[in-house]
Amino acid sequence: MDYRDWEIIKVLYHQKNITKASQVLFISQPALTKRLKQIEGDLGVKLFNRGRRGVHFTPQGEYLAACAEETLKYYLKVKDNLSSMSNEYTGTLRLGVSNFFTKYKLPYILKLFQEQYPRVEIKVMTGWSSQVYKAIYNQDVHIGFVRGNYYWKEQKHLLFEEKMCISSIEAIDVNNLPNRPRIEYKTDYVLKSLIDNWWTKNYTQEPLISIAVDQVDTCKEMVINGLGYGILPSLILDGIKGLHKIDLTDSKGEPILRRTWMYYHQQSLELNLVRAFVNFIEDLNLNLNENN
Repeated sequence: MDYRDWEIIKVLYHQKNITKASQVLFISQPALTKRLKQIEGDLGVKLFNRGRRGVHFTPQGEYLAACAEETLKYYLKVKDNLSSMSNEYTGTLRLGVSNFFTKYKLPYILKLFQEQYPRVEIKVMTGWSSQVYKAIYNQDVHIGFVRGNYYWKEQKHLLFEEKMCISSIEAIDVNNLPNRPRIEYKTDYVLKSLIDNWWTKNYTQEPLISIAVDQVDTCKEMVINGLGYGILPSLILDGIKGLHKIDLTDSKGEPILRRTWMYYHQQSLELNLVRAFVNFIEDLNLNLNENN
């Protein structure tokens, strides 16, 4: 088995679906199915069964999937160490980035970084902050950009803070908020808990959810078109005129903040390109009030 075979087993194990796995791996479904049969034939074991609800791994398949995780990690570690044996900044930098940060800040950051380090290849994994946190915790990525406060005992750097705002086209009467239609959006559990805790401390009624959407940007557009109010991070509201905003505050009247962090492992600083990127970010001005 080569690197690609281990990658196939890992992706299939996580996706539990041939079609989804083929999309992630950027190969056709027939080609993936053929390669899986070849792997089973070479090993002489049945790795998985296909059913209506997807792929179910056999005990042998479960074992091989665990081996795939460790083999790929070891391969990447060897590759990273080889790149760091020279004084040049080369190799692949793996970043885990929250969806929100990916859209609003990452292109600007990578543009400036690659101007200084053009020979560094960058691979970006995006997702909810909870998914990014898991990836950096498992060392699937070198550096994670996470929104919200997660327990992290390794190295971290605070990038910026945002206020959480009630926003609406119409004037906002905080006392009457439970009777106003609210636009809800899907987000990670840390932000959802922050908003829910604020609500329960201020109201006895449940919020009146009129529309539920998948993305925070969709919620913003719904608010702009007067379909209800939203509770949104300040970054997404910058530059929008005619919008009423009230900051969420705690019992002491202090604004409730959502923080964005850079997480990484101390050991990762032994790699030249990781150390260069960390230093670059720590020196970079990520003031959200500036047009980057």
